[in-house]
Amino acid sequence: MTNTYQNYDLSTMNTMALSSYADTAIIVHDENQLPSIRPATPWFVLSGGSNVLLPSRLHATVILPRMMGKTVLHEDEQSVLLQVNAGENWHELVSDCTAKGWYGLENLALIPGLAGAAPVQNIGAYGVQLEDVLVSVRVYEWTSGQFVTLDNRECRFAYRHSIFKDEPNRYLITAITLRLHKDSERTRSSYGDLHTHAQALAHADGRDDICPTDVYHAVIAIRQSKLPDPKVLANCGSFFQNPIISLEQFNHLKAQHPNLPSYPAYEQFVKIPAGWLIDQAGLKGGGIAPILTHTKQALVLTNHAPLIATQDDIAATTLHIIKTVQQKFGITLVREPVWVNHDGSYA
Repeated sequence: MTNTYQNYDLSTMNTMALSSYADTAIIVHDENQLPSIRPATPWFVLSGGSNVLLPSRLHATVILPRMMGKTVLHEDEQSVLLQVNAGENWHELVSDCTAKGWYGLENLALIPGLAGAAPVQNIGAYGVQLEDVLVSVRVYEWTSGQFVTLDNRECRFAYRHSIFKDEPNRYLITAITLRLHKDSERTRSSYGDLHTHAQALAHADGRDDICPTDVYHAVIAIRQSKLPDPKVLANCGSFFQNPIISLEQFNHLKAQHPNLPSYPAYEQFVKIPAGWLIDQAGLKGGGIAPILTHTKQALVLTNHAPLIATQDDIAATTLHIIKTVQQKFGITLVREPVWVNHDGSYA
């Protein structure tokens, strides 16, 4: 049995708090309910609402996956194979695994949303991406009416990208399987200012070596100091992807902007922090009301008219930022959140 609703208010179900109503909404608590669902209109899957920009009216059937549960498929002295259902809260999952000594997720602490949405964006932070620990994704394929398991390779992961973005209405993710390790010395802490924060926590505990728990708490502290809580100030996290540019372009910009930060991407390419570009373009705390960049982290757009602002307001500020950064640095920023059209398709 599914819970079906008409004229469903989604305004409080997206962390950007955009005013939005769906023609129909179906809440799914058990994946076995999926074969019985035959949307009469175009459909759209909404997970935790932390990385989407919804239209004011969604002429589609919105499916809300709320399948709960975690299952250890295999465990030995070195690792754990863990299946996580799509409705599980992501940060609570990270917290639980870190506390159990199952490592690999600690750098991804405090990312909002549900586990089922994590593969769509190939979520990442502080040098770690989901693809580093993901083994497979269990999905329901709408066209065939079958449950299918896609392995890591079949997910076609890239930076903030996956097959689920390429083919948005083909699959509904019901569960993910992760391989986590138990080696506390493998934790990654070298990205940005993470090492300094994690090392301070280790020293405060009388240790020289950084452990995964230090990284976990350091990530939370850093994110809380820079990123607003969506429950307090509506936002959807990092709004722009960190651009990856050629080494040649980077050297040219570095000559003009000696303080330009960077991180290795891959051979002959460099990753530039989008937040730094926006800040240096003079847009920290700016934008076009009611959508403004956050005063502590220019990479985040915040909604100062929750439940009233719409996609049009987002578009105005987004275009303003992209044009300004392009004029100053010759780099075109790319939006990270998914833009949902009125018919449930992606733009």
